[in-house]
Amino acid sequence: LAALERQVFDFLGYQWAPILANFLHIIIVILGLFGTIQYRPRYIVVYAIWTAVWVTWNIFIICFYLEVGGLSKDSELLTFNISRHQSWWSENGPGCVRKEASMSGIKGLDSHSYISVIGCALEYRYIEVMHSSFQILLALVSFVYACYVVSVFTEEEDSFDFIGGFDPFPLYHVNEKPTNLLFKQTYLLIFPTGFSGMEGMNR
Repeated sequence: LAALERQVFDFLGYQWAPILANFLHIIIVILGLFGTIQYRPRYIVVYAIWTAVWVTWNIFIICFYLEVGGLSKDSELLTFNISRHQSWWSENGPGCVRKEASMSGIKGLDSHSYISVIGCALEYRYIEVMHSSFQILLALVSFVYACYVVSVFTEEEDSFDFIGGFDPFPLYHVNEKPTNLLFKQTYLLIFPTGFSGMEGMNR
């Protein structure tokens, strides 16, 4: 649900890189849930590995909006340099008032307008940082839970194999030669009434 909520706002802001990352994250989450329901430890292991990648991605998003290491929140990195869109929260955050000022006085910009945003109670980059921090927290909890589920499934498989669950000849199998058993069953079908007498003659 948290990933879907984030995906919606990234779509509204045309943030193409986060959109792709969120989509992949949602697919892996569904795969992990399927592995948990269907007792497929391998799928859960894939999800656990993905959580490490997801944490790394969200750390990058935090560094991007906080402008750590030469990154700039005003760059077009998250839109693949296709557009100059920014986060949806930059104009629609809590308390933000969006104003458009006409620029008709400038030649060649008659159809354009200058947009200013004032009165924001919280700057949009901090909202994005909180989103990423929450995703990191969820990913860490999910990683621990995934490891626990994999260990439980592995123990169940080992215990089931120990009692002969996967053994084609379990311990409680009747210790009788297959040829004699097959011979007796065939003889009973052919001579259902005379088996005891014939057996006595054979002795």
